[in-house]
Amino acid sequence: MLTEEADRDRYAHDRLPFATFRAREGAKVGTLPRLVLRPATSDEVREIVNLAAKSDSPVIPYGSGSGVLGGIIPLQNELMIDMQRMNKITKFDAENNLVTVEAGMNGEAFEAALNAKGYTSGHLPQSLTISTVGGWAACRGGGQESSRYGKIENIVVGLKAVLPDGQILEVRPLPKRATGPSVLDLIVGSEGTLAIITEVTMRIWKVPSDEKALVLALPNRASALGLAKRIMQAGLHPRIVRLYDEKEAAGRVKGIAAFEERPVMANIVVCGDAPIVAAETELVRGFAREFDAVETETRPFDEWRATRYVSITKQWLDRGFYNDTIEVTVNWSQVNSLYETIAAKIAALHPDAHFSAHWSHVYPEGVCQYMTLRLPPMDQNVALPLHSLMWEIAEGETLAHGGSIAHHHGSGLFRGGWMDGEHGVGMDVLRKVKDAVDPANLFNPGKLGFATREGAVNPFQARGQNE
Repeated sequence: MLTEEADRDRYAHDRLPFATFRAREGAKVGTLPRLVLRPATSDEVREIVNLAAKSDSPVIPYGSGSGVLGGIIPLQNELMIDMQRMNKITKFDAENNLVTVEAGMNGEAFEAALNAKGYTSGHLPQSLTISTVGGWAACRGGGQESSRYGKIENIVVGLKAVLPDGQILEVRPLPKRATGPSVLDLIVGSEGTLAIITEVTMRIWKVPSDEKALVLALPNRASALGLAKRIMQAGLHPRIVRLYDEKEAAGRVKGIAAFEERPVMANIVVCGDAPIVAAETELVRGFAREFDAVETETRPFDEWRATRYVSITKQWLDRGFYNDTIEVTVNWSQVNSLYETIAAKIAALHPDAHFSAHWSHVYPEGVCQYMTLRLPPMDQNVALPLHSLMWEIAEGETLAHGGSIAHHHGSGLFRGGWMDGEHGVGMDVLRKVKDAVDPANLFNPGKLGFATREGAVNPFQARGQNE
């Protein structure tokens, strides 16, 4: 148990950029946790929950604080439950390609343990080295190879979780079910508001024996997106598809002549047994010709892979910029319009406002658009309202284009204001579920668009918009 103020302060926020902006002025977005508890078993988590219920004390589960939406920020001195002592693989099932792991295990350690046995989790987020497996499931995360393996909700097939009444919920890991709505899906993505995940069972895959990386220069964004759509709708299973707009490609392709006339980049990686890799490589090359793409050296991809777990946002934040990222999803039919509309509106906000995007999670029906928004160092009283307007534009236009406001970062605290627009009547259903499962509102109150408790602080009192 941690009670000292300095220790509790480390748990007061995650990597939400807005919290970093406020910290520059010596301000907090929320409060300090009352204390930090560090259980080692599901039974100990249950004991904490039972004691919290008796004293009407709200609780927040904590993985390692790698989230960027404020999902673990306390708003009323909640109790923080640090899961990181629960950090072991408890069952490795090679026959069924399954692994059971405690929720607090570090992602890098988990993947390394699987690699040592010749397997991969298929879930490799940029935050791999600083996140936990339970955190992946709690925020419905996505890894950089999701186009092949799926997001975490496609990988988790069973779990154990503690409910607000102290009961332990178990979902057995089975291939498929037809037994009513999925309880598993209700918990995966609930961000600690409905249950505290203590253990997950996940699909695993043999590490691919072969792969081929292709770096392509394309004439424009539409052609790059068209190529990705062609690949996915043809039924291929690429390991990686990463498309960069002109701004994000520019710094990565210096010295490669092909990009002088074709400024948009696509990195495509296929993998598997050698015959499959050979066949998919030729198919990708054929599709690339349809979109006037030119194959180049693989240096840009090799350099990305070498630094794939390094946060670019942090580098800007450390220099005093107001840098943020927003990842949304949209169907292929709307992606070009969505990009152009957001780019134009953000450019009109401020002469130094930066907007760029890449697309690194692609599916047969659509794509995740991962946007970078940035303002230079300036007076925070000017910057925060502009930052808020950028979010309003990005999320509002996503909804107007029929998209989803989040792909893999989750919703946490910061996206609460758009949850009704996202779900419509479905948000009423989710609130009724929350009220039924957690009638005292003890589990991570105020997140996912759910209500805060009486007396909670206003987390956005300096934000300027969406309050």
